[in-house]
Amino acid sequence: MKFSNGYWLGRDEYIINSPVEVFDAQKLAQSDTDLPSDALQVFGSYQRINSRSDMLDVGNSTITVSTPAPDIIGVQITHFDHDDKTPLYALTTQTTTPQIAIDEDVATLKSGELEIAVSLHTAFNLDFNYRGKRITGSEYKAQASIDDLTGHELGKVMHPNTVIGAQHLGPQGSVQRADHYMREQLSLLPGTNVYGFGERFGAFVKNGQSIDTINMDGGTGSEQSYKAMPFYLAGKPCVAGQAGAYYGVFVNESQPTSFEVANEVVDRVSFSTRGESLEYYIIAGDSPKAVVGKFNKLTGGSVLPPEWTFGLWLSTSFTTDYSEDTVMKFIDGMFERDIPLSVFHFDCFWMKGFEWCNFEWDKEQFPDPAGLMQRLHDKGLKVCVWINPYISQKSPLFKIGKEKGYFIKQTDGNVWQWDLWQPGLAYIDFTNPAAVAWYQGLLRNLLDMGVDCFKTDFGERIPMHDAVYHNGNNPAGEHNYYTHRYNEAVYSLLKEVRGEDDAVVFARSATVGGQQFPVHWGGDNLSQFHSMADTLRGGLSFLSSGFTFWSHDIGGFEENASPAIYKRWTQFGLLSSHSRYHGNIQYRVPWLFDEEAVEVTRKFSKLKMDLMPYIYGQAKASVEAGIPLQRPMFMEFPADANTATLDRQYMLGAEILVAPVMTESGEVDYYLPAGKWEHVLDGRVLEIGENGQWQAETYDFLSLPIWRLIKA
Repeated sequence: MKFSNGYWLGRDEYIINSPVEVFDAQKLAQSDTDLPSDALQVFGSYQRINSRSDMLDVGNSTITVSTPAPDIIGVQITHFDHDDKTPLYALTTQTTTPQIAIDEDVATLKSGELEIAVSLHTAFNLDFNYRGKRITGSEYKAQASIDDLTGHELGKVMHPNTVIGAQHLGPQGSVQRADHYMREQLSLLPGTNVYGFGERFGAFVKNGQSIDTINMDGGTGSEQSYKAMPFYLAGKPCVAGQAGAYYGVFVNESQPTSFEVANEVVDRVSFSTRGESLEYYIIAGDSPKAVVGKFNKLTGGSVLPPEWTFGLWLSTSFTTDYSEDTVMKFIDGMFERDIPLSVFHFDCFWMKGFEWCNFEWDKEQFPDPAGLMQRLHDKGLKVCVWINPYISQKSPLFKIGKEKGYFIKQTDGNVWQWDLWQPGLAYIDFTNPAAVAWYQGLLRNLLDMGVDCFKTDFGERIPMHDAVYHNGNNPAGEHNYYTHRYNEAVYSLLKEVRGEDDAVVFARSATVGGQQFPVHWGGDNLSQFHSMADTLRGGLSFLSSGFTFWSHDIGGFEENASPAIYKRWTQFGLLSSHSRYHGNIQYRVPWLFDEEAVEVTRKFSKLKMDLMPYIYGQAKASVEAGIPLQRPMFMEFPADANTATLDRQYMLGAEILVAPVMTESGEVDYYLPAGKWEHVLDGRVLEIGENGQWQAETYDFLSLPIWRLIKA
């Protein structure tokens, strides 16, 4: 949200109170708090304290600083000490003993090579220094406690810039509480680029954007996101040997949080959320990979999916007609054409329409589902089926869930329902342990039948207004957190039944920590070349936000794909972390496009199998480091300024560069950093000088720029 009117003034509907001076500081022992370490606590007054009279009728912010792991510093800013029952993301902490010092004019806390310095008894200022150099900070009047007076009558102002208790006189003199927000603004050094925020389909570098971290089902061509993350990575290309050029900012708020990235104040990133407190973490490192790796480990770390998941997945598609005969015809067709296949996926209509989810096979189309599972297994395939966390009123399960209290409710006690997606659908309340057990029991029946994994679709359009959860939490916080509870319930069941080394979901929605439940795909894209670019930008932003594995719908989900789109997207998809054909109204088997599509699919599916020793080795290393397998160029080459904005090419692991062709003509331009590169398909070798080199080439449908770095 934007609260200011230009650089100096606030908007009329807001009262903005900022700490202008820290007047006291103290050290807190970890044993006396619920913090992960000893802490530094300071008190920022909303006016200068020149005399005792200035200590009256004035608000304070309590700022508590601690460290959950080396090189990570957490900051909690609190106005009123309220418990708003908003779930915070679970953190994996390390035992860390910070160095805390309180002097006459500054208080400091140091964790590893990262230090926060708080000015005392002078103009408010926080500096974050890494290896002795300032990387960011909160400057005078950047932090704020904000009252939103929209719809309120302004009461008596007792002191300039201060409203007592944020209470205002309403009609007939009644006292009303104003809506309240907390804000922080962190400075950006000149030349700094900002990345991340989860899956974002707009410009890859986020400077100048306004971003709300709220999961929405908005497709891949809008400002909405299936996987919104309150995390950004900031930095600028650095000369080799320099340290501290990159850092991450993680705002530990599950409820929607607004970010103004170098726009409201052009040299700062502003972030704000509703309530009386705000918590964020600064994560420092010597490289983008170091920062993202630390964030990944802080939020639970990644999990290595089973090796079979890296092969080709084939789907029935969505609204197409399918039955056992159709399924077997497509699978046999792939094998007859010598196209390797690993997984077959049944989309929504494995169940009867209007009854999603009832978790029962449509017996008219699939009369012997257990036998079908066995026949697919006999062909060496794994089986995935589509599910979501919504129960239609027509489903036989609705009555059970309503009577047992397994659904999210309205404040009047009724089940929260609407007709979007399915008639009268209700939402499983994953904050209710009994509802989780019930839902897992329904899935267990499918696993017993032979299903190997689940596509955990949806999880974004979750009610947060007029909504009551079993645990009594703030529904705005449970909105984004819902996907975590949903995917965790399914993934933990798969670990129990299939074993820890064979568990995998194919998930659309995600939030912080979701990398513990791989794999995720990019949602509903279009069968157009520009949507290929949108999809890749979204994926690279997502992979810059703490996740390791990612996939997308090969050919695009919406519309009919042209043969050119199908073949070009096949190349891109089979050179991604995970590879799945899927669509809406059109089957995605190659022979329905043209004979060359069969050749392209065969060639690139076999290429991926040939590369599997490399890919799986890189996957293991990526999980260990907490970094993405499929990564943006700047992450692998941070010292090369030319890579800072590249979003139509990527590195698959540390050695292979891929530049998908996004034109029907085959024309493509891309950038090769310095080093010795060998083309994986045609064997060409290029020696690129220290300044890097742009390439402009044309490729047929059986090739594309895919280069292996022999020597940097």
